[in-house]
Amino acid sequence: MQDIQRLIDAHDGLGLAEQVRQGEVHPRELVEAVIQRLDAVEPALNAVSERLYDHARAAAELPLDPAAPFAGVPTLAKDLFTPLAEARMTNGSLALGEARPGFDSELVMRLRKAGCLFVGTTTSPEFGTSYTTESRRFGATTNPWNTAHSAGGSSGGAAALVAARAVPFAQGNDGGGSLRVPASCCGIFGFKPSRGLMPAGPVMGEGWAGLGTPHAMSLSVRDNAALLDATAGADLGAPYAAPAYDRPFPSWLEHDPRPLRIALIENPSPWANAPEALAAVRHTAQLCESLGHSVVPAALPVDLSAFFDQVFDIIGPSTRHYINVLGQQRGAAVREEELEPITRILLRERGDIPAYRYTAAVEAVHALGRTLAGMLTVFDVILSPTTTREPPPLGELRVEDDQTSLASFIELSHGYGPYTALFNASGQPAMSVPLYWTAQGLPMGSHFAGRFGEEGTLLCLAAQLERAQPWAGRVPGLSAVGR
Repeated sequence: MQDIQRLIDAHDGLGLAEQVRQGEVHPRELVEAVIQRLDAVEPALNAVSERLYDHARAAAELPLDPAAPFAGVPTLAKDLFTPLAEARMTNGSLALGEARPGFDSELVMRLRKAGCLFVGTTTSPEFGTSYTTESRRFGATTNPWNTAHSAGGSSGGAAALVAARAVPFAQGNDGGGSLRVPASCCGIFGFKPSRGLMPAGPVMGEGWAGLGTPHAMSLSVRDNAALLDATAGADLGAPYAAPAYDRPFPSWLEHDPRPLRIALIENPSPWANAPEALAAVRHTAQLCESLGHSVVPAALPVDLSAFFDQVFDIIGPSTRHYINVLGQQRGAAVREEELEPITRILLRERGDIPAYRYTAAVEAVHALGRTLAGMLTVFDVILSPTTTREPPPLGELRVEDDQTSLASFIELSHGYGPYTALFNASGQPAMSVPLYWTAQGLPMGSHFAGRFGEEGTLLCLAAQLERAQPWAGRVPGLSAVGR
């Protein structure tokens, strides 16, 4: 078993699948080894929502498709609006109890077809509305670089497990930065695709009026590109679709990008970057320049305070609708005491706004999409820090008092993460790349956004940055390496 553990230490997901195809290792051996790795970092990380070990063992004995890119590779799905036939789906909330949808989402079906074996689900804050993965349902998910700090949110459980090398990649979703913020906090690669590129069905047509999309976080860029290749494309009956792509996403990694014109955003208003965030993004800007790209200081053409006010005019009514549907599904109305304080605040302040106000908010974010698209007629890519400061201590971003105002929550949460949600609103692809660690040993990602439908440009740039400054060799103190 130790040889298999070394194999996992040395390979990403695609590398492990190749070992399976060559007969060097059997999927059941990988499953058992990953179970050991998960148990080595749990419960210290507190990142696993439900263990599905026996299901994974059974799946590992089924015939494999040798053409599947991730044949026999164990991973986990996020416990947030991602139905998995064998798992419960809590959405990070006490209100869902032990509910088990009993079917796979389209995304999960595509991941299974790609060869993935699900050994569990990962933690999320209630309904994914926080940049820290802390909830009454599961407690706090910790950062493997320093367990006193947050792993980010809302895909914090997935990010912590990938960073701790329990698995090479894990599925997540992103409605305002939920893939990219935890990737930044945990020192891994997080990628949000363009609106409409990924399947949302069969239950949903879109999340938060199109702000949300699923995908994954990974240690290697090539795993992320291959996962995108295996899962992208609108599903049956989708309300809209991203532009069709004409070549496999992994092919974009084979060559360096042409010289890019990059807009550098250093100081958003009204929230300033801490010195470590500025150091991180300037380090990345210098690296990009050394690779032949042009980096030009620029300003975001958006009033961030007004923007987040409009975003919560979308999230509030969407949350009210979901709570109503949940009550109908379970046959009993959801009680306030079953919900987290931030959900109660959302429902109180924005859950029942007039329909015209919701419509105005949707139109405002669509207008922002046109504005940012216009900015990217001048630039190829927009670069900023992923967050305004290093990963915060646990509890700092958590709201405990439901009498807190929504304005105070926005100040607390989006003063920490003002950048990422802009590109959920615009629908543009975006990514967090791990290129900097603070003096305290905490990672801070750099955030890049590209043109709508141009995932290839970002992936090509990410691969170039990965070659120039590899990050896989940086391992947190809490990890499964060497197990």
